Amino acid sequence: MACTTLEAALAFISEHGVVLVSARGAIPCLTQAIVGEPIKGSWWGHPQGKLIFSLLEAVTESGQVLVCRLVDGKLTMVHRRLWPALASIAPRFAPEQIASIRQEHTASGRHVNQLIAFPDWVPADVLEQAAGIDQADAVARFRGWLASA
Repeated sequence: MACTTLEAALAFISEHGVVLVSARGAIPCLTQAIVGEPIKGSWWGHPQGKLIFSLLEAVTESGQVLVCRLVDGKLTMVHRRLWPALASIAPRFAPEQIASIRQEHTASGRHVNQLIAFPDWVPADVLEQAAGIDQADAVARFRGWLASA
C-alpha cells in the first residue's frame, strides 16, 4: 500500500524508525513506499515525482524526522522517537553521519544543503531524555551503523 499522505509517510517512518530517503539499501526506502513499488532510475522522472517531492518536503518540515547521512552516507530519515537513543550514543558516530541536513531554496531556484552539527539540531527535551537512555538498548537500535559496535 502506497504512502500517499503526510500522515501515512510519517507512520511509515515511525514504524521503521530509520529509512532511506530514495537510495536502495538494506532498509526501507521512503520514495518507494510513496509510490508503492521499486523506482527505476531517479524518482524525479517517475510519473508520481511531484507527489514524491511534495511529501518529502512535508515530511522534512514536520519536525518529526531528522534528515542526515546515517546509513552508508546516503540520505536517511530518523524518526523523532529514536532521537533520544541516537543522542545518547552520538559520540560513537562520525559527525557527518548525525549532522542534520536541511535543504534551502535559493532565490535562483537552486537547492542548497545546510548542515547543522550535532547537538545544535537537537531539542532540549530530547537531550534530557537521552541522559536516561539505556546504552545497551541505544546501541542495539543503531548497531548496524556504528563503526565500533
